[in-house]
Formats: sequence, C-alpha cells, structure tokens
Amino acid sequence: MEQETAASKWEGKQAVQVNRVTVEQAWSVVSDFCNVHEWFPTVDTCHRVEGTDGQTGLVRYCASNKIIDEETKWVKERLVEIDPVGRCLSYEVLENNVGFRSYVATVKVLPVDGGDESDGKICRIEWSFVSDPVDGWTKENLESYVGFCLQHMADTFDFHDKNMSKSHCFLQCEI
Repeated sequence: MEQETAASKWEGKQAVQVNRVTVEQAWSVVSDFCNVHEWFPTVDTCHRVEGTDGQTGLVRYCASNKIIDEETKWVKERLVEIDPVGRCLSYEVLENNVGFRSYVATVKVLPVDGGDESDGKICRIEWSFVSDPVDGWTKENLESYVGFCLQHMADTFDFHDKNMSKSHCFLQCEI
C-alpha cells in the first residue's frame, strides 16, 4: 500500500537561468514569501495570514481574479523551511480551491559561473515539487506551468534591468 501511494505522487523540477542578476538579488525576491504577487504571473494578491516574515511557519494567502467568469482562485501556503545561506525555501499548500490535495515545493537560487563577462550577475532558479495528482491537470501541465512562471520571472528581471537603474530595479520592479 505504501508503494502504491508513493507511485501516485507527481514529482517535477524546472529551472531557469537569470542573466544580469546576482544570486543575492534573486534571493531577495524569492525569499520575500508574501510578495509572490510581485513576480508570479497569475497571482493578483498575496498577504501574510499568520507567522513572522522570513521564518518557518509563516502562512500566506494568494489569490487571482484574472480569470473572467470564474470564481476567485485562492490558496493558503505555509513556509516549511528557509535557508538564507543555501538560498533555498520550501512551502506546502494548506488549503485551496484550485484542486491541490498535497503539494510541497522547493525553490533554490544557485550561482552560475558565467566567466568574466557575467561579473557575477548570472544565476539559476530551480523549482521542484512533489504533489498528489491534481484534478483536471496532468503532471506535464503542472511542470509546464512551473516553467512558465519561472520564465516570466526571468524575463521580468531582464526587462527591468534594461529599463531601470540597477539600484531601483529590485525595489520597484514587478517580479
């Protein structure tokens, strides 16, 4: 029975390279757990429900009103691990109306050796997950969606780097 349950879990991982951004700059955005609406393309609002910013146990509420003629999609998620030194965090879905029964994700920000040209401004963001199957989705749909969100984040970093001064980008850009 235990093997049967484990076999029905979906596991996936997506990654994106982010140019002209240091690992510290990317981590400052990724680790700001209650500001996911600033970079996640389908989230309109995100706020703290309980807990302390930057500490495990923090619970956030995220919602999207962008889908016309449908009810607001929402999710409550808990930060289960955060490692500022390793630039890694994990969170789990607690409640939602999207169809997730069990979902745990880990997001890592990693340095990339880009040679002399990069000046240390190149990194890689990895997002992995373990989930029960989601009604109306396939594992490939979920992996594709995670990849789309990561690419959106990288593109937004790149756009703001080209159009804003570097000192303002990470304070004001919509990532």
